This record gives sequence, structure tokens and C-alpha cells, in this order.
Amino acid sequence: MLDAATYTPRLRTVYRDQIRAAMKEEFGYKNDMMIPKLDKIVLNMGIGEAVKDSKKIKSAQADLSAIAGQKAVITKARNSIAGFRVREEMPLGVKVTLRGDRMYEFLDRLITIALPRVRDFRGVKGTSFDGRGNYAMGIKEHIVFPEINFDQIDEVWGMDVIICTTAKTDAEAKALLKAFNMPFNS
Repeated sequence: MLDAATYTPRLRTVYRDQIRAAMKEEFGYKNDMMIPKLDKIVLNMGIGEAVKDSKKIKSAQADLSAIAGQKAVITKARNSIAGFRVREEMPLGVKVTLRGDRMYEFLDRLITIALPRVRDFRGVKGTSFDGRGNYAMGIKEHIVFPEINFDQIDEVWGMDVIICTTAKTDAEAKALLKAFNMPFNS
């Protein structure tokens, strides 16, 4: 049994021991505090079918909580949109923000387990950076995560994964994620 006080996620150790030194050498940072690091990972599921069936939100919340390892928050509509039959304060999705050890554990599971299980996977797009060092990607089926029991799923949802870094440029952020073995296709 692992002791929670002494346990450190594998990717955090790799970052501390190898990636920081490689990034400092590659980009010539003068100070260790200038080296980019992971800030947070935000997971989001938009459940459009929740307009017709409110039970789907609870199911999505349970699934996202299992994937993330912490409780997901239900997001609600800010405005009413008659064309979509959406009223103000109506639940429309779920999200969770991961930081610290849970963030590193999730990134490890995403890269080593979930992405290789995606059907016809050829790598993630290398151009999905926002200009400020943050990377966004979508997963079409949330069932690629091992925490989800395939037999108990009533519906398959897509999800957004946003990886926020402290990097100032996209090149620095891409180098950081490549060092974590993110499978870029370009």
C-alpha cells in the first residue's frame, strides 16, 4: 500500500528530474522560475441532451468525477435561448479543474492509457495552441478512460481537455508537452 504522504506522481518526478533541465538548456532560461510548468487541466462535457432529459446531467457528472478523481461541477446556462429551448440556470454540462498531483496523474493516464485506446488514433493536433501556451483538445468518446465501465454506460459523450501551462509562447508549451510524451502528429 502506498503512503499518501510520500507518494509523488510519476510525471511530476519526471518533470522535476529531467524535463526542467532539458527545457532550461533548450530555451536558455537564466532563472529556474522562468521554466514553464503545468498550471492546471480543465475537463469539460457539454450535454446538449440535458434539455430533454435532466437525468443525463447526473450520469455525466458521475462519469466525469470517476475520470478526474474529484467531484465535477454542473454548469448552468447564463441566458435563455428560445431556439434551443434553453432557459436561464438550466443545467447544460459538467466541468472539473485539476491541479497538483491529480493533474499529473490525469495527464499520465491520458497519454499512456486513454489516447492509445482511441479508435484510428494517429496523434493529437500540434496546432491547437491558443497563442499563450495553453493546449486544447477534444475526445469524441469518454469511454476510452479505464475508470468508465463500458457495460454500465447509457450514452457516450465527448469531452474537452484544456491543458494550461505557464509558458509564454506556443513553442515553449509544445516543447513542454512533447517532453511529457504527448503524441503530436505534426
